[in-house]
Amino acid sequence: MTMNNQGRPSSIDKMVAPGTIEANELPTISGDRGLDHEEPLIFEIGRDGMTGVDLPDVQLSDARLGGQRRRGPIGLPGLSEPEVVRHYVRLSRQNYAIDAGLYPLGSCTMKHNPRLNEKMARLPGFGDLHPLSPQSATQGALALISELMTWLTTLTGMPAVAMSPKAGAHGELCGLLAIRAAIAARGETRRRILVPESAHGTNPATAAFAGFAIDEVKGTADGRVDMVELEGKLGPDVAAIMLTNPNTCGLFERDIRHMADATHKAGAYFYCDGANFNAIAGRVRPGDLGVDAMHINLHKTFSTPHGGGGPGAGPVVLSAALAPFAPLPLLVHDERGFRLIEDRDDLPEGARPFGRMSAFHGQMGMFVRALAYMLSHGRDGVRQASEDAVLSANYILASLKDVMSAPFGDGPCMHEALFDDSFLAGTGVTTLDFAKAMIDEGYHPMTMYFPLVVHGAMLIEPTESESKESLDRFVHVLRELALEAKAKKTERFAGAPRLAPRRRLDETAAARKPVLRWKKRELPQAAE
Repeated sequence: MTMNNQGRPSSIDKMVAPGTIEANELPTISGDRGLDHEEPLIFEIGRDGMTGVDLPDVQLSDARLGGQRRRGPIGLPGLSEPEVVRHYVRLSRQNYAIDAGLYPLGSCTMKHNPRLNEKMARLPGFGDLHPLSPQSATQGALALISELMTWLTTLTGMPAVAMSPKAGAHGELCGLLAIRAAIAARGETRRRILVPESAHGTNPATAAFAGFAIDEVKGTADGRVDMVELEGKLGPDVAAIMLTNPNTCGLFERDIRHMADATHKAGAYFYCDGANFNAIAGRVRPGDLGVDAMHINLHKTFSTPHGGGGPGAGPVVLSAALAPFAPLPLLVHDERGFRLIEDRDDLPEGARPFGRMSAFHGQMGMFVRALAYMLSHGRDGVRQASEDAVLSANYILASLKDVMSAPFGDGPCMHEALFDDSFLAGTGVTTLDFAKAMIDEGYHPMTMYFPLVVHGAMLIEPTESESKESLDRFVHVLRELALEAKAKKTERFAGAPRLAPRRRLDETAAARKPVLRWKKRELPQAAE
């Protein structure tokens, strides 16, 4: 095992060995530190023959599985019920989550998810809904989706919305496929997509996945799109521009109307990455800015759970030019009630869907949570949330700019405060050291080294759900860390974190020599 050789020993026998624990810490017999338990894997604490439940003997038969029936033991861990409960409770205490504290991960919008939303999503009519239920029995669920669509089109000023994309990048793909279909319907072949360097990294990846060639657009010294370069790249082979606004530098693209006009004049479409819509929702309608397609991360703007790979939801709003190419199924409401149109033979006049994005019509749980958020806040509340998110980020920027360095000067930011590592120059402390030291102070680090256009970037997104007192505590910690780094008091940075379940990992070894196979170790015991 090499991954953790700079971290907390993961072997019981190493935990108690003298000299393996740093001198400034109290060695313990158990390897635990107070109530912070060193938790082995469940397979390491299980014993053969132990079980938490009594199950009837299984009548084995070769008739159904033939030669495929297992011949040896299955290898499940054997534990009593309290052992299982304690194991998972201890693991849960090692998690850091928005419910545990401020989570300043820039570009990820780790905001509080009101418990009311969870309660609504778990109502039996929504929580137990099966995707193959007859539509006559799911009119309430379809009505909810229709209501959510109305909110999304109203907030964005766009006439149509596709609800089936399962995540932000999936929504990007949906928008680009609609653009490709619209271009093909004009009898044209345009294969180039312009992507500013301040866009989210998923944009060029999605464009390439959709079969387009990527052409990067450089930024200006103030962190925005270089309009001269953009206009120079527009031509008859350009299918679209993919702009993130506010961009990944936490700045609003002031020339967005100019960009939209130039893009449309060149016969291309304007895709806007709506992942940062939570900074402008209720204040700006993307449709008024000339946007043709934009995905909306429900988890970032309307507070549904995220992280861990889903399930997600990334509806895509479409302009009148792209609305006919929205994917199947289409949700309509007529004298027969709410209906999902799945068959091309039933399409309304003018509809030319490019296909479909998924087997069903989206993620119902996320739809319920998002609409619950909207209804409980109201339109003015959504606007207030955006304003508070921007205010919080600017409070952090203003409170720290005298000890940390902002790459684009003293101007206001949107919902994210961006710093670079120039304030650490000559201190011997890196961006990574600074972020790891935050863990010892009880904070999840901010996003590091992103956006790529800023050296040693530190992107902080506090969101609107933190109080001023919470922001003040966070600012105090970062100020003190910055001042200690500048004073070259590097002790707390070297090897940090020291107060986490795992200390500083050897990240190079973890990447180049990953340990991918687990081997069971025997734990010490008092007697046979």
